[in-house]
Amino acid sequence: MTTSWPGGARCAVAFTFDVDAESPLLAVRPDFADRMTTMSQQAYGPEVGVPRLLGLLGGLGVRSTFFVPGFTARRYPEAIRAIAAAGHEIAHHGYLHEPLTGKSVTEEAELLDAGLAALAEVAGVTPAGYRAPFWEATWHTPALLADRGFLYDSSLMNSDHPYELAAGLERSVVELPISWGLDDWGQYCYVPEFSGNGMIADPVAVCAMWRQDFEAMREAGGLWILTSHPFLTGRPGRAGALRALVEHVAAQPDVWVAPLAEIAAHVRSLGLPPRQLSKPVL
Repeated sequence: MTTSWPGGARCAVAFTFDVDAESPLLAVRPDFADRMTTMSQQAYGPEVGVPRLLGLLGGLGVRSTFFVPGFTARRYPEAIRAIAAAGHEIAHHGYLHEPLTGKSVTEEAELLDAGLAALAEVAGVTPAGYRAPFWEATWHTPALLADRGFLYDSSLMNSDHPYELAAGLERSVVELPISWGLDDWGQYCYVPEFSGNGMIADPVAVCAMWRQDFEAMREAGGLWILTSHPFLTGRPGRAGALRALVEHVAAQPDVWVAPLAEIAAHVRSLGLPPRQLSKPVL
């Protein structure tokens, strides 16, 4: 399988950022709100990491996609408005980064609508794209997205190439696949009693691993999406390592670097037949 990219590019690349702040912790453990140190670590993302990353991207002339939970948008409106003002895409990432496992279709729809309302209120945007909190979409998700006019989803992991994901009768959303191996959370995150074991990876080694993965995807002709979190990669040493990686990738003449909405619009223009995914039956 190959994908036809604009200008004869061999592959497409997107650098994406999940501006989670406190939301994933509060969604799972509301009592974490009482932990001042832990909350301060999460606040580092919108307060320090986002400005640093915006400066990094702006200096390299790279436009990106920032996935924002509605709760984060309302808690840190200036940070989210700064993202939009810098010309980056703002996409949907739940309301309180709620796990969707076990949620009814009605409950999931309410969370989608709450996130849409928050992004419209704070940044004046109607997002084209969605990323499920914890990358855990449900079998309801594609149809709910199609109902609300979303162009794309970026939550599934079953391909190196984007595709049209069937979302009910004669409807689809563009799927832009991701991978746990291209997420900084597993490399850098340590939150006591929540995530990680305190073994923090070397940023230079992490970015070398990601660069190797990029070169392989370039050969495969697919879509390479890196996911970072401002409270993690926004730290100075990690941001410096990321800068070197972004600079290398963006310098390749046969690579198209773009926000996910632009990549999804191109995929939609290809007229691919929708791909139906089915739930396993035990």
